[in-house]
Amino acid sequence: MDEEKIEQISRSTNAISEWSIQLLTDAGIPENWVKYINLLLLLSVLVLLVFMVQYLTRRILNAVLNRVSRLTGIEFLRHLSERRFPHYLAMIIPFSLVKGSIPIIFDHFPRTMVMVDKLVDIFLIFYVIWLISSIVNAFSDTLRSRPSLADKPLDSYVQVVKIILYAIGFIVLFSILTGQKPGVILGGLGAASAILMLIFKDTILGFVASMQVSTNDMVRIGDWVTMPKYGADGDVIQITLTTVKIRNFDKTITTIPPYSLVSDSFQNWRGMVETGGRRVKRSIYVKQSSIRFLSDEEVKELLKVQAVNQYISTRSQEIEAYNQSVGADKSLALNGRNLTNMGLFREYIKNWLSLHPDVHKEMLLLVRQLQPTSKGLPLELYFFTATTEWERYEDITSDVFDHVTAAARFFDLELFEDISNPVLAAGITPEP
Repeated sequence: MDEEKIEQISRSTNAISEWSIQLLTDAGIPENWVKYINLLLLLSVLVLLVFMVQYLTRRILNAVLNRVSRLTGIEFLRHLSERRFPHYLAMIIPFSLVKGSIPIIFDHFPRTMVMVDKLVDIFLIFYVIWLISSIVNAFSDTLRSRPSLADKPLDSYVQVVKIILYAIGFIVLFSILTGQKPGVILGGLGAASAILMLIFKDTILGFVASMQVSTNDMVRIGDWVTMPKYGADGDVIQITLTTVKIRNFDKTITTIPPYSLVSDSFQNWRGMVETGGRRVKRSIYVKQSSIRFLSDEEVKELLKVQAVNQYISTRSQEIEAYNQSVGADKSLALNGRNLTNMGLFREYIKNWLSLHPDVHKEMLLLVRQLQPTSKGLPLELYFFTATTEWERYEDITSDVFDHVTAAARFFDLELFEDISNPVLAAGITPEP
């Protein structure tokens, strides 16, 4: 096939090449050097023309595309310009010029002509891939600019399209180099499917995982996820076919395979962010020996506390009515029912939190006792802040427990402190 093509090209006569050779001969250049100098001369002219045509065409296309984009407001056109689509499109005319000039420039080098012609065809394959890739990238950028799709793993789908493009390009390239039909190559690839599955295992698993993640809406870009197995605790910044990048709160980057999001367990904090409230679940330990019944004088004194005065009045009436109904002997506080300092403290915290401006009013609020421990009786505060911002959340939590700790003494309650170290218990600071 190549020999026939060589013979056919060798017999062709090109007027431009013959004309330039005649000029060089008339200029007194030796005959054995004429065809080589003619080759360099024509190549120089071709390169100059290619650069000029490509530059002018690119400038015109850029100007037209940007103007149309501004007039119409179509985001896709702007992204096309940013993704160098005019640059690749402007190469069509220079490519046609090069393709058509090969028989002229290499008229006296038929074998080189065939090789250069194949190289140009190979370049055409990559050129088409680059052109289509720029369109795909521009389309992806356009979709990503929409709020509803900004957190979707679009990079995964873009990579799938590019893999298909390069696979087709590889088949066509192999067909050009070997002279085999693409169907024969595809048949060979089918026989080697097991090897291909092994080579592209991560890519295939990543693609399937990306589809599952996207379909089930498991993870979006921008989600805060926690995966202790991989040491990941931060925001998802990128989802591709082979990797999921998570920027941790210490600004390090953790990279995990996408299929781990399907096969392994992880925690997604998106629900917390969407509800607008972040949970606080923390306990203080009350010394059990400080819990006791309150005398009438102490109850009257605590009526001054605005957060519980209404509760004390209502509760006192209920207790008094009950004690009268059972004939309780109130000479001993143990008889009948009585208010305790722990009960009032718990009610005070609950009412105080319900009035706090930074506590979410539509979410669960509990102040409860837990199982006693060696440290005392745990009093757990369970509520949600009205913000999910980390820094603000920590400030609110600290303010709440500052107040709760300071308020305990007004109810004559003691909080737990570890005094097992005699040095610390005596208030002595050890020397460094």
